[in-house]
Amino acid sequence: MSEKLTIGYGLCGSFCTHARSIGILEILTQDYRVIPFVSGNVYTTDTRFGRAADTLAILEKLCGNPVLHTIAEAEPLGPKVHLDAMVISPCTGNTLAKMAHGITDTCVTMAAKAHLRTNRPLVVALATNDAMSANLGNIGTLLNRKNIYFVPMRQDDVQSKPHSLVAEFDLLPETLACALSGIQKRPLFLV
Repeated sequence: MSEKLTIGYGLCGSFCTHARSIGILEILTQDYRVIPFVSGNVYTTDTRFGRAADTLAILEKLCGNPVLHTIAEAEPLGPKVHLDAMVISPCTGNTLAKMAHGITDTCVTMAAKAHLRTNRPLVVALATNDAMSANLGNIGTLLNRKNIYFVPMRQDDVQSKPHSLVAEFDLLPETLACALSGIQKRPLFLV
């Protein structure tokens, strides 16, 4: 039997999508060795969707690895710590914008930068209320970058949040498999 591939799995602060993301992470841990990492907000913020400490405990239990949460911990996730792929799920609009403009001031953005130096796939499961307004250009920028793949997405509430897009988290495993083969899962925008 072949050895499991190793992936990085990052969470940003779209707290309302954490349960869906962690549900998919649980599935991925059956097929991949996973190194979890989180944004500073995920590491420290308690919300109506859950306590930070509980989220971290779940991640560590599922992955069997400590949760990385600092820039210094994330920097080796490219040249020194071999990852076959990286996933950011959910990826907020803030993190997306920083990646599009080369800003590496968080654990997640440093992890992405360090990983992309190895020319391996980075899978983005977007969840943001400004995807089709302030972040539309950033989506386009990252779609044109080599080794960045998006989980197909849809509008989650056309009436109340007309600019919002959220990844179809159930498609993350298939998107990751496609990305490992150098293919963007299509269609990208779901109806």
